Amino acid sequence: MTRRAVVTGASSGIGQAVVHSLRSSGWDVVGVARRADRLADLDAAVGSRSFAADLTAQADVDALADHVAATGPLHALVHVAGGARGTDRVEDGDPADWRWMFEANVLSAQTVTAALLPQLRAAIADGGHADTLYVTSTAAQTAYPGGAGYNAAKAGESMLVRALRLELNGEPIRVTEIAPGMVFTEEFTLNRLGGDQAAAERVYEGVADPLTAVDVADVIAYALNAPGHVNLDLVTMRPVAQSAQHLLARGVLRPRR
Repeated sequence: MTRRAVVTGASSGIGQAVVHSLRSSGWDVVGVARRADRLADLDAAVGSRSFAADLTAQADVDALADHVAATGPLHALVHVAGGARGTDRVEDGDPADWRWMFEANVLSAQTVTAALLPQLRAAIADGGHADTLYVTSTAAQTAYPGGAGYNAAKAGESMLVRALRLELNGEPIRVTEIAPGMVFTEEFTLNRLGGDQAAAERVYEGVADPLTAVDVADVIAYALNAPGHVNLDLVTMRPVAQSAQHLLARGVLRPRR
């Protein structure tokens, strides 16, 4: 049987790369994002069948669940959607930005999971396994100045994932967390910095080979295509130049003499 996945955040970056990667390994994919025009281009390129939805709106989440149920079985949920807004200190933080980050990263993970779990269970009622996979961040593991809102949101999502794994114990449903460090994508940092292109470029300036969306998608595809009894609980991945959240080498990497 061809396995089928819902991939959120599919209109750009890591989510879009995951759709490409899963299609290339034989999966049917429902890409989900707000921007219908981008999803249409993705479907035309790789043969996915996407659905436009704002996952911070419960009505859209319910519509997604109805669409998936009406169009086939579901074997995997890959939740990539999320994002960051701002780099303010705690004392200067904009509550609207913090609220959006919580809704986009934590509440969307909860509502989409709750909506689609019954379908994952139905697909494996007669055998096999299902997957839930969440892209969090190393920001969930280590705080940094100016990152508190995103730290809090991604830590919240990470705790959701860990609790879900315990709650699903005894069911053949894998729960995987992928936590990337510095990833260069076309939109993440640009959106976080309010569209300031120069500031976004400075974040990556001089860094030898930040992770790419394809790098992360390759790890996700590996996790989903691994034998069904193998669960990658947590994969933390960074570029070699980023030894820790606070320790980033800029310039050419070369051996110490």
